Amino acid sequence: MNGNDTPTEGMSVTSGTSATIHAALDGLGPLARQLGQIHTRLWHEQVHQDLTGPQFTALGLLRTHGPMDQGTLGALASLDKSTAAPMLERLKRRGLVAITKDDKDRRRKLVTITDEGRELATALAPAVVAVSEEILAHFNPVERDQFLSLMRRAVEGAQQ
Repeated sequence: MNGNDTPTEGMSVTSGTSATIHAALDGLGPLARQLGQIHTRLWHEQVHQDLTGPQFTALGLLRTHGPMDQGTLGALASLDKSTAAPMLERLKRRGLVAITKDDKDRRRKLVTITDEGRELATALAPAVVAVSEEILAHFNPVERDQFLSLMRRAVEGAQQ
């Protein structure tokens, strides 16, 4: 073998290498990508073509928790700063949120959902739930709970 695991003349790929490649192809990465693609397709078909999942999450959090600073919203929505700021600016341009400076700390930006944003989040919530239901339809209730619990645990473990 040469340095990149390609067989050289007269040599074949070892079964260990082949098994590792098969394990990689059958592993979490390809499955997570496929599930993400399915979710994105269903989102476009059933929820909204002009509002992304993270944008809905931000609106939903503001709808349920009320106004909050941009950093807190980004943390609750699992968005990094480089993603949260431009996303919130897009929502602001669409009139779905208002962004103001905190009177007590001018460096902090406070985000408030507008009436239009509140109406949109409320109207779309059933379709968002329906997308999840469609993806999880092949599981019985116990399997659904287990699957979601294991996914949350994997995400939480990877964030530590």
